[in-house]
Amino acid sequence: MKDKIKKYLQQVSKNFLLLEKQKDNIESATNLVLETLKNKNKVIFCGNGGSAADSQHLAAELMGRYKIDRAPLPSIALTVDTSSITAIANDYGYENVFSRQLEGLGVKGDVLIAISTSGKSKSILEAIKKAKEMNIKIISLTGENISEMNKNSDICINTPSNQTNHIQEMHITIGQLICGLVEEKLFKKNEQ
Repeated sequence: MKDKIKKYLQQVSKNFLLLEKQKDNIESATNLVLETLKNKNKVIFCGNGGSAADSQHLAAELMGRYKIDRAPLPSIALTVDTSSITAIANDYGYENVFSRQLEGLGVKGDVLIAISTSGKSKSILEAIKKAKEMNIKIISLTGENISEMNKNSDICINTPSNQTNHIQEMHITIGQLICGLVEEKLFKKNEQ
């Protein structure tokens, strides 16, 4: 078992070293989130499964706090309203659970952070399509494979793996990094 643990941790370390190649995209994503918030708009997250959990986690980091006790930052995860999700899935098909909510909650100037390990999730691709129609900027987090998310996003951060677990490890790290950088840039001067 120790060998398996060692091998797993070595793979994680290798992935994170390779992730450094995405630093320009991570910086661009951070700047886009900053611009959105400075303009009094909001950050909207969506994802399925583990990516839904990441969406909720990251929205909470902005709405609550990351490290600094400060004012809330407007953010929402489209994964939390089970009544809306199930009604939309029932009436319009699961592929529309995020796009329909985005249509009702989003406005021009918001940013959508769409998370999909495969880059092929129909509900995520429909949300991206709707965001484009509404002039909402799009940041996508996905795996190493080039997909429609790359073509249709303003910024796409491709993590250097095709294994779901490793992609998810990097996605939450990227999200935490962005939240921390945003908070620091907006509030560090107010901290004692």
